[in-house]
Amino acid sequence: MNIERENIHNEVILDRVLWYAVYYIPRGEKMSYRISAFAKKCGVNKETIRYYEKKNLLQEPLKTNAGYRIYSDEDVKRVGFIKRMQELGFSLSEIFTLLGVVDKEVRCEDMFEFVSKKEEEVQKQIEDLKRIETMLKDLKRRCPDEKQLHACPIIETLIEQ
Repeated sequence: MNIERENIHNEVILDRVLWYAVYYIPRGEKMSYRISAFAKKCGVNKETIRYYEKKNLLQEPLKTNAGYRIYSDEDVKRVGFIKRMQELGFSLSEIFTLLGVVDKEVRCEDMFEFVSKKEEEVQKQIEDLKRIETMLKDLKRRCPDEKQLHACPIIETLIEQ
């Protein structure tokens, strides 16, 4: 980085840079992040963070006097939770409901019920995919010669059904 130095009254040297920020965080205090650093720490982009705010998955953050969003370590944990739930196949609307459970005091019973319902959905999807796999294998068996030019048994079977 190219930094220009300016000597004022031969006593104080100032560094002129495009921008910088200094945060003093006493021991025991929580970290705070501006949106770029927060997004990077969470492994998402800034647009995702703004979208989560718009969908009320994240609470509106505190803002500096200059209007910069400031996020906490608790927000980092919340985005981590959202990402883990997405990996488990939960939609954002389901995650919104789950976050309502997480934010309440009564957790375990509601969370167990919610996860149980999702497990049932996943089992149904697995059954559907197995059924589709069986149908595709059956279609492949109907085709004795994949290089046949004219009549394709797969197409004929699909048209007849």
